Amino acid sequence: MKKKILIGIIALIAIFYIISALRYESQPKVGLIRIEGTITDYLDTVSIISEATKDESIKAVVIDVDSPGGAVGASQEIYRAIEKSREKKPVIVSMGNVAASGGYYISAPANVIYANPGTITGSIGVIIQHVDVSEILNKFGVKVNTIKSGANKDILYPTKPLLPEQKALLEKTVMDVYDQFLDAIVKYRPIKKDVLKSYADGRVFSGNEAKALGLVDKIGNIQDAILEAKKLGKLEEDAPVIELKPKKPLLDELMNSKFGMEKVRSGIYYMMSFWYVS
Repeated sequence: MKKKILIGIIALIAIFYIISALRYESQPKVGLIRIEGTITDYLDTVSIISEATKDESIKAVVIDVDSPGGAVGASQEIYRAIEKSREKKPVIVSMGNVAASGGYYISAPANVIYANPGTITGSIGVIIQHVDVSEILNKFGVKVNTIKSGANKDILYPTKPLLPEQKALLEKTVMDVYDQFLDAIVKYRPIKKDVLKSYADGRVFSGNEAKALGLVDKIGNIQDAILEAKKLGKLEEDAPVIELKPKKPLLDELMNSKFGMEKVRSGIYYMMSFWYVS
């Protein structure tokens, strides 16, 4: 008899928990997404932005950006995901310590951008580096033989100096990608491209300076951004905020723990230069 009562109590608790969870699931809320560190892998971020966009109970999205930038392709993937999200619901960005270069790029399409007065942002530009160790190799008598399909296949290899014509090719690519950066900003920011270009030379700005230039909309912290999201999403001030995170197996979480330096892969970057690890 006691065993049956105990089972009944456990069943009631389980039912109550499930009902409460379902109610919370459908309750209107703000979705919070954090983008931190160097932008290289983008699939998880794009996936959770898409999840927030599709979830009808999430009435507005806050994206907390704390990044010095990263790979161009990854930044553009996230930018496009935010663009699609703002077509369905308000997206508010809150800039933390740093939201520069690619970190600014992904922030640009938000409906409203908040920055702290001392946030480091800007650094609008593109960087690609070539390290030449050929003289060191020659000094130690090391000779590298390269078999390649074309003259420029090894254009960024460190075992040879960069030829003038190869430098010109890279400069052309960098300026094309730079122009894409400018277009991505003026699409959503109240700035003319020629004006933007006058200070989009890689320099950084404080949050206050960025606001004066029209690069951000308001000065405030993450809490201000959340209140703005609730206002634009037509939610009550006490509406819940749910943080959306990538769903990963425990083993993957352990394997990907940040015990050392973050990986930075070779390529073209929207990145603050002093953060670049070559």
